[in-house]
Parts: sequence; structure tokens; C-alpha cells
Amino acid sequence: MGCTPAVDAIVIQLMVPLACWIVLSGLDDLFLDALFLFKRFFNNKLEADPPPSTTAGPHPRIAIFLPLWQESEVVASALEHNISVIRYRDYAIFAGAYPNDEATGAEIRRVAARHPHVHLAMVPHPGPTSKADCLNAVHQAMLAHEQESGERFDIVLLHDAEDLIHPDSLHWIGHASASYDMVQVPVLPIKTPWYELTHGVYCDEFAESTLKDLPLRQALGGFVPSCGVGTGLTRKALGALEAAYGAIFEPVCLTEDYEIGFKIKDLGLPQVFLPLTFTGGAPMATREYFPRNLAFSIRQKSRWITGIALQGWQRHGWRTTWRQRFWFWRDRKGLAGNLLTMAANSAFLYGLSTWMQSLWQGSPWCLGQTTLQHPVLGWLLAAAALPQIPRIGIRILCTSSIYGLGFGLLAPVRVVWANWVNFRATFRALWQFALARLGMRKLAWSKTSHAYPTRGALARHKRNLSDLLVERGDIEVRVLRETLEDMPAFDRLGDYLVRKGILSEDQLYSALAAQQGVEWGRLSPDEVDRGLARTLPLRMIRDWSVLPYKLDGRRLYVASADLPSDELQEVVRSTTGLDVQFRLVPPLNLEELKRVLL
Repeated sequence: MGCTPAVDAIVIQLMVPLACWIVLSGLDDLFLDALFLFKRFFNNKLEADPPPSTTAGPHPRIAIFLPLWQESEVVASALEHNISVIRYRDYAIFAGAYPNDEATGAEIRRVAARHPHVHLAMVPHPGPTSKADCLNAVHQAMLAHEQESGERFDIVLLHDAEDLIHPDSLHWIGHASASYDMVQVPVLPIKTPWYELTHGVYCDEFAESTLKDLPLRQALGGFVPSCGVGTGLTRKALGALEAAYGAIFEPVCLTEDYEIGFKIKDLGLPQVFLPLTFTGGAPMATREYFPRNLAFSIRQKSRWITGIALQGWQRHGWRTTWRQRFWFWRDRKGLAGNLLTMAANSAFLYGLSTWMQSLWQGSPWCLGQTTLQHPVLGWLLAAAALPQIPRIGIRILCTSSIYGLGFGLLAPVRVVWANWVNFRATFRALWQFALARLGMRKLAWSKTSHAYPTRGALARHKRNLSDLLVERGDIEVRVLRETLEDMPAFDRLGDYLVRKGILSEDQLYSALAAQQGVEWGRLSPDEVDRGLARTLPLRMIRDWSVLPYKLDGRRLYVASADLPSDELQEVVRSTTGLDVQFRLVPPLNLEELKRVLL
């Protein structure tokens, strides 16, 4: 290709404003990076205090709000799992659904039939509207329940359908709510394989936000934005928001979580982001899968950009204290930065390709020679490039602290991919916001496709069976300790307790069902559809210890003597072409049914 002076001249002209922007935009990053490194390695003030005891302290009654739209595929699994792991008694779940989303409502009713503390909160109008509008309807449903039952909830906890709630999350929030009116629990994506770059970007960004940005934001007096999940709000906060703004959650805002964090700070109410701690090597945080598909990621991030940067600017401007203006700047500078970063990346790739070509051909690097003729540009480029070294290093440090060194070392690769994702999301947000301002379309709740972990992946988040047996009163702590000392190696605790006569079979299977979030109960032959029982091959029924017993629409109910694995679920689903709901029954009960019916 040789030298291309005309193209080089254009690139040089673009590099000057781009470098100026990068330097300007990087000043606040440099300040926070330096403060983070100082506190981490010298001052150590960012280290977390020990988590509160799960037995001592206050135990306020908590209402968990789940705003839902077209979540029929995940909501039942999510509810069953979280009910099985939460180590807290005084709570109820209010799941909001729309009348024109019958599938989601049906799944909520099915779970509520088994768990009386789960309530369907029907939005009074068709959807989708906005997440905030759905939350307001859920709040009204909670008030109606309070009036009817005489109960009163002290705290509202916000979550989404796909969240894996940490077992002790409600204890932390209840403990902290004695001093704070808004409590934010850390939120972290579940680790995915290294080659899933789109989801890996979320891992990087949330790791850095959790370990650096949010603690520093709080320490420097900035408002703590709610993450939308794992956010506890006291009744005092709800009352103050309603009195000041007419509605607790702003219906027209696409990021009601960010909005509510600013409003609570503006009302003078105390708020806190709980620092990240680890137990048994696992982070004590709300976990979930974020979009793993590029298109879904762009859609979600464009909603965040619209709500935080564009609607936030439109609604609040810059009229606030200088501390909050600093954070407004950080939250909104991506409107320009995400677009300009792609131009900077393009200039860098052009320079890299021409440099490699010059090495290959043994010819002068024309762009480099041209740059040397502009010494001011050289200094600008150095000022723009050098701070990126600690920036990348900090991201690697944060990601590695949570996901391991191997995953963290790939953060620089994901930074390049993140630039492309953020560029497209910003362009989409600006375009949609412009159309909305011109009255050509309405900003609405943009559906994000949610994936829920497999049963195997959920296993590491399940409660320990021994702890569950003690909490349920099935066994005393002293007896459990003595049993564990005597139990042979490689034996299963539940089976050993039944053999020793310490537990009944019903007690064991009831606890296993609660642990795994599946139905439990003995079946009589009269409850089984004889024709349906023969729909699966006899070999499958024998090898997998399963028996179909009821069909409801496209849902097949299957009795199983073992906890259903992912493989078993997939085999039954692929064989029948139906959705499968398992019910755990004792082995002797299943064998009796097979003798009578088959």
C-alpha cells in the first residue's frame, strides 16, 4: 500500500480532538484510580467489615418485589430456588404480572399454591409499560395484603426474576436497615466460559464497580444508585418518596433504580452500599446471568444509557451539589465517550496496521514520521495513552479478585469488545430518545431475554442439607455432630440418618425437596393416570426411577425417587416434547406405584 499522505493527514487531524477528549475524560478516572490504589494497598479502608450474624440483631419483616413481563420460562424455577435457599423466616414475595401475560401469571399461581407466602400482584392494565409502573402496582398489592391480613412489612426488597438471592442477603439488609433507609447488596454476574466475551464484559464492569467505583462513590459523598436488584428500602424511605414525588417509582423512567438512589440521597435519607465479602471462597452477593447475546446486550445497555444519561439529564439537569455533579459527569460522559472511543480505536488500528506493513516491507512508517513533526500531538497522545496502563491493570485486579487470575488476564481483550458494544448501545439510545422527543415513538420497557442457571449450576448455591435439617427442627445440633463423627466415609448424610432411625423417610425427602425447590409428597395409585404412566419407555422408567402421573396442558408431571438432574430433565423433555414438572417421592412409594400400574 505504501505511504498514504492524504489518509495520514486526516488521521492526524482526528487524533488531536480525540486525544484532548481522552485526556479530559480520563482526569476523573485517574483521580479515582489513584485513590483506589492508595486505599487498597496503604490505607486499607475499603476492606469489608465481617458480615452480621444471622441469628443476632433485628429481624424485620421483608416484602420482596418481583416486577415481571414475559418471564414464564424462568419465574417458577427462580421462585422455587430462592425459597429453598433463603435463610430468613419473616418474608413474603409479591410477583407482579400483567393481565395480557397469562403464562407468567399462571406460573406464579402454581408456585403460590405450594408456598402461601408467594403472592400474585396483578397490574391493573395491559403491559408492557415500565418496570417502575409494574413496581408501583406491586406496592399497591402489598398494601392491600397488609390491610386484609393485618401484617405489616418493614422493608421492601427489589429483585428480578433471574436473580439468585444469597441465602443471607435478607439478614444483611435487615441488620443494616436499622441505620440506613436504602441498603444495596453487591450484584455480580455468574462466571461464564472465557470465550463468551459479551457476558465477560458484564463480569469485568460489575467487578470494578463493586470493588472500586461504588465504595469510592459512597466514601466521597456521592449518591448510591440502586442496582435494581438486591436493594432494600425501609417504609420510611417509601413514605418520603411518595410524599415528595407522588409515586415511589417513576413510571416514565427506564432506570427507576438509578433514579430512586438519587432521590433518596436528595431527600437526606441515609443509604449504604454493603462491601463485598467472601465466605468459603464465594462472594456474598446477588448473582445472575446477564445477556450473553450481543443483540440482547445492546438492547439492555441502550436502556441503561437512556435512563441514566439521557432521562437523568432531562429530569435533573446539573442542578445539584458539586459532589453530585461530579458523579453526574461520570454517569453521562459515556454519551460522547462511547462514540469517540470507537473513532480512537479505528485510528489506533489504522496506525498499527500501517506500522506492521512498514516493518514487513522495510519501508518508513509515514504516519509515525508525520506525527513527529507535531510535537504537541506527541505529548497529547502520551498523556492519553499512559493512564490507560493503570486503568487496565485495575480492571484485571478487580476481575481477578472475584473470577480468578486466568479470567482476569483476558480483561484487556474484553475492553476492546466492550467499546464496540457500548458504541452500538449509545447510538441506539440516542436514536430512540430522539424519536421519543419528536413524538414518533414511546419509550417502553425493553424486554431483556433472561437465562436461568441449570440445576447443576444451581447446586453450588443450595443450602447445606445438615443446616436445613437443623433449622426445620428435624434433628438437634448435638445429634447431628455425633452422627457426622460416626458416619462412614462416602456415605450420604440423609440415607445414613434414615438407616440409623434418626430421621424418617418423609422427613428426609421433605427436606431434600425444600433444598432443591421441587414438589414433594407420596402418591396413591388413584392420583396417577394409568394411560399416561405408560407414555415413557419402560427402560427409561426403570433406569431413571421416574413415572409420569398427570398432564396439565403442555406440562407433564413426573414422579421421581431421585433429585432430577439436568440430563434427566432433558431426556424426558426431548422424549415427550412437553414441559416437565418433577415431584419427589420416596423410593418405596415409587416401586409400589410401578407394581400396581405397569
